Amino acid sequence: MQILFVLCRVEARQSAGYCAMYDICGARSDGKVLNCPFNIPAVKPDDLLSSKIQSLCPTITGDVCCTETQFDTLRSQVQQAIPFIVGCPACLRNFLNLFCELTCSPDQSLFINVTSTTKIKNNSTVDGIEYYITDSFGEGLYESCKNVKFGSSNSRALDFLGAGAKNFKEWFAFIGQKAGVNLPGSPYGIKFSPLPPVSSGMKPMNVSTYSCSDDTLGCSCGDCPSAGACSSTAAPPTQKRHACSIKIGSLEAKCVDFVLAILYIVLVSLFLGGGLFHRIKGKKNSSPLSEARRDRSSVNPQKADTIHAQILQNTPQRNWAQLSAVQGFLANFYRKYGIWVARHPTLVLCLSVSAVLLLCVGLVQFKVETKPDKLWVGKGSRAAEEKQFFDTHLAPFYRIEQLIIASVPKSPHDKAPEILTDDNIKLLFDIQKKVDGLRANHSGSMVSLTDICLKPLGEDCATQSVLQYFKMKPGNYDDFGGVDHVKYCFEHFTSTESCLSAFKGPLDPTTALGGFSGNSYSEASAFIVTYPVDNAVDNEGNKTEKAVAWEKAFIQLAKDELLPMVKSKGLTLSFSSESSIEEELKRESTADVITIAISYLVMFAYISLALGDAPRLNSFYITSKVLLGLSGVILVMLSVLGSVGFFSAVGMKSTLIIMEVIPFLVLAVGVDNMCILVHAVKRQEQDLLLERRISNALMEVGPSITLASLAEILAFAVGAYIKMPAVRVFSMFAGSNGSLSYSAKRTIGCKPNHISSGDRNQRMKEALGGMGASVFSGITLTKLVGVIVLGFSRSEVFVVYYFKMYLALVLLGFLHGLVFLPVFLSMFGPAPRHVEGDRQDHRPSVSSLP
Repeated sequence: MQILFVLCRVEARQSAGYCAMYDICGARSDGKVLNCPFNIPAVKPDDLLSSKIQSLCPTITGDVCCTETQFDTLRSQVQQAIPFIVGCPACLRNFLNLFCELTCSPDQSLFINVTSTTKIKNNSTVDGIEYYITDSFGEGLYESCKNVKFGSSNSRALDFLGAGAKNFKEWFAFIGQKAGVNLPGSPYGIKFSPLPPVSSGMKPMNVSTYSCSDDTLGCSCGDCPSAGACSSTAAPPTQKRHACSIKIGSLEAKCVDFVLAILYIVLVSLFLGGGLFHRIKGKKNSSPLSEARRDRSSVNPQKADTIHAQILQNTPQRNWAQLSAVQGFLANFYRKYGIWVARHPTLVLCLSVSAVLLLCVGLVQFKVETKPDKLWVGKGSRAAEEKQFFDTHLAPFYRIEQLIIASVPKSPHDKAPEILTDDNIKLLFDIQKKVDGLRANHSGSMVSLTDICLKPLGEDCATQSVLQYFKMKPGNYDDFGGVDHVKYCFEHFTSTESCLSAFKGPLDPTTALGGFSGNSYSEASAFIVTYPVDNAVDNEGNKTEKAVAWEKAFIQLAKDELLPMVKSKGLTLSFSSESSIEEELKRESTADVITIAISYLVMFAYISLALGDAPRLNSFYITSKVLLGLSGVILVMLSVLGSVGFFSAVGMKSTLIIMEVIPFLVLAVGVDNMCILVHAVKRQEQDLLLERRISNALMEVGPSITLASLAEILAFAVGAYIKMPAVRVFSMFAGSNGSLSYSAKRTIGCKPNHISSGDRNQRMKEALGGMGASVFSGITLTKLVGVIVLGFSRSEVFVVYYFKMYLALVLLGFLHGLVFLPVFLSMFGPAPRHVEGDRQDHRPSVSSLP
């Protein structure tokens, strides 16, 4: 190898297709590797290495001037800088091109000249190079990165990567410094020059740069204020203030809301009063006609079986001619279906329950998706593809574990006292000792923070804490000067060696303090301690599992030991880990089980009482509908379980919103339809046979329930085409729940509403009389009771979505059903039917028998 090197140096070539450095020939005492100064032709890589180089350096194709070891070293080094500039893809691309060309370019000898070498174990290694780069590339690189913010500290990334460089020359000078032993930086000196000697035949590197305003690699406005979309000077729209408000005690409401509430109370009072008056007046004017008809029907009980078939055939048809073809078809279908259901109740129930129970078998595969990125980002979306590419070719963004220790103000109007005291910093050392000594059990092995933490420059964790100003060692506290040293480092954290952290990097005080304004770090009221932890893609061993195991132990330590320690000093403690969101999602999935159970019990009790006759204590067990209420709630529960079971069987995971929202959604809609059906059945004349009553009831409400359920299912089906997983899965589950609930409730029968008069006023009265009870008790109260129960939920999903938003929808729906819909029907509704003609059709006729 040495002979090859001598020959190459004698006949050094600076031309395309030749390398200036190739392979690794040694390493410094701190482990940083050094390249070989071999001026040889570029080498053709194998397919695997070529694909790896292309993933990080897309501008380099064909032959290369780096081995796989060199490339792996390059990737591990740039990974240390990526977290600082990953927020701006254009800056990241330009930065990677700078080092990709330096390491692997096949034309390396054209712009890199090895200026000095050193001997390590009898091998010559590169000790200094001159890197020729055009000013246009340097300017483009700097302009794309100068405003990029480091998210964790909200400060310029160049404060960390370029020592606060003000132009590209200062940045290149910082990058090119030869780092001391165990210090971050380059292992050999790099001199950046714009133009090579004319006689050398060399050309400066001038790869194209990307602007931060480039649409293909666009950056946010915070990282690229010069972008066209960020240059708008239009003032933000001012929020309109509501001039009118009414305050009642501690409750302040807008005038519009207050007027609507009063209007709602008045309308409800008028409806209830009108209903009560109508009922009292009806009792006074009741006719003995129904009693006489019952007497006639009981005279010849022996003829009941004989005329059974003929009664079922004599269904009035003339009024259905006015309906649409679809409604007429559904009405005719439900007339036959109602007869069949009434004749075969056991068969219908067994088939329905068996089908649902068969779907419930899929619950053995039930799983809940709790990973936030898989809930809100579609699998084939651009964001998911870019993240997957980034994770697999570079590395996932590190995990974050955090503690926040804050002082407490004496009163709500006082400012929180300063946190920077001797006692508080010593408390922070005690907390750090607890964290360092924490051990978590993972598959029989003990995991500590040092096993999983981010170590960018050696063996020390990159912990973000003011303790870094003391190298994380309690013994240095008094030696360095205590609190005064901390305040000194606030102003010199990048320039003074004693202020550098244990991991050899600067610590920006904005990342370790909180509760201050501007640069007044000494007035901070909170310590922020952040532990960056290495992350890995799912298929890389058990690295992530170790981190999760330690995070669980960390949260438990904070609850059991750290929290009492902090409280004893009169401070507050907040804590979180990377897996906290996922754990909270899991907890929320089961947090409202009691609320769900109470809601279903309330609905059961309500159905049992509301659908019965006038409640009387002495006939409660006769008039209440306990079995009906129980069967209705069970049908709703089976619909939910059947839907979840079906999708679990096909491998689709459930989500938090499905487990919490859909049971109430199906319950509310299911109870609505049940109340409408039962009220329709109760309006039937009791002297009709059971088959006739069920048939007529389904003829009346079956088409409307079918079309309403179909509209609901189709509305949810549209959501299945949305790529966001949480919305798409919710829509699919809700749609299937609606179809199952509708199929289950079709076994309940009712009959058409008989309108007894023809003028407009009478039709409005009967629209209210026929629909009012269903709308009020079947729609408003069922939802209202359930919504009130949801107000006691611990889940924000319930409180925001249902208790606040859904309550308004229920009240508006009530007004629509009791006011606008009856008025509309009175003006444009179907023509009235004649009671006497219909009643004659109801009477059995012996002559009509075959």
